[in-house]
Amino acid sequence: MIIDTHIHLDDERYRDDFDEMLQRAHEAGVEAFIIPGAHPSTLKRAVELSEQYDNIYFAVGVHPYDMETIDTVDFDYYAAHPKCVAIGECGLDYFRLEGSDEEKAQEKRRQDEVFRTHIRFAKKVKKPLIVHIRDASHDAKMILLEEDSGEVGGVLHCYNADDELLSLANENFYFGIGGVVTFQNAKKLVNILPRIPRDKLLIETDGPYLTPHPHRGSRNESAYTRFIVEKMGELLGEKAESLESLTTQNAKSLFGLG
Repeated sequence: MIIDTHIHLDDERYRDDFDEMLQRAHEAGVEAFIIPGAHPSTLKRAVELSEQYDNIYFAVGVHPYDMETIDTVDFDYYAAHPKCVAIGECGLDYFRLEGSDEEKAQEKRRQDEVFRTHIRFAKKVKKPLIVHIRDASHDAKMILLEEDSGEVGGVLHCYNADDELLSLANENFYFGIGGVVTFQNAKKLVNILPRIPRDKLLIETDGPYLTPHPHRGSRNESAYTRFIVEKMGELLGEKAESLESLTTQNAKSLFGLG
């Protein structure tokens, strides 16, 4: 069985065929789903889904692109919910930095501040982090270390194959592997995958984004974890069934799932 540790089921693109999509996932061996918190506007939907389906869980957080909305989120309220299993997604994303050097510096400082706020709250409520890092590996790693985030650990969502982040495995961080591993241009991830400790591997889709080959260009969904697992098995020289069992146990351990 598989746990999709990062899928935006609260996205509007799943509304029209939600139950059919869940059935396809079940037939593909997916047993549970975690919805990351990305924007306040979708949190209510995430909670509703977690209450309607036994195998759907959620996290509370604000994506770096939407960090200005953080003050509108009642973190204590959401974190107290029995189906809330993590804090995030949160982190640093320098991909879209624009403006003058000073404006970019201000943006980085604000992202830093919001990221640290998430980490401190996670430690307060003793829940793991879902971390988003794009073009900011060094700064993100330094913040995680400075804030002693290893107390709660977490997952580096959509792990970017940066060698510098591998040592975070020693800080109780896991590595989310998704559809990117099936892309022809994913040479860095393909090369670094065998170096990730097996007990720190997680499966994710990031649906509806990052659809794996051979379905690139269409909406991603949890049933496509099958292609991710098969590709990982090919690269690691292991049977897909073994990786399913391993990554499911890893997910249960990190997120405290029964």
